[in-house]
Amino acid sequence: MIAILTTGGTIEGLDYIGGNEKKSSNISIKNFLTAANVDFEYTIESVFKKDSRAINESDREQLVRKIVESDALKILITHGTFTMENTAKYIGKLNLKKTIVLVGSFILGSSGDTDAPFNLGYAISSLQLLKPDVYIAMNGQIFHWKNVVKNLETNKFERNE
Repeated sequence: MIAILTTGGTIEGLDYIGGNEKKSSNISIKNFLTAANVDFEYTIESVFKKDSRAINESDREQLVRKIVESDALKILITHGTFTMENTAKYIGKLNLKKTIVLVGSFILGSSGDTDAPFNLGYAISSLQLLKPDVYIAMNGQIFHWKNVVKNLETNKFERNE
């Protein structure tokens, strides 16, 4: 069983550019999974729908409560990319003894050329193979929570060595 916790962000087709915060979309994580005809058990719960730049400590505490309350040992978190590394570090420091992977997209999930389905599939595959800890899965790479930074110039995640 995989528990999928959603928090908003570009992966869900939510556009926050220019101050026009769009809180609903015609796509969902369930749409991506249905289209891929996945064959594993999962649950999906929306924890909140926020631009990740607006996620605060209270939101992260709420997310951690959902992780702890879940019977699932494998947790996928969809998250905006702007503060994904901050949330990964916040959760990682708690040593929750579950395999937790954060994933997002750089291109709106509702866009025809989105990276959302690839990133989502890659994250789910990685989640099933990784040992318990906290990771970010983006654009074909896995990053450990202690060793990741988002490069704002290249708009990619990198190892922070």
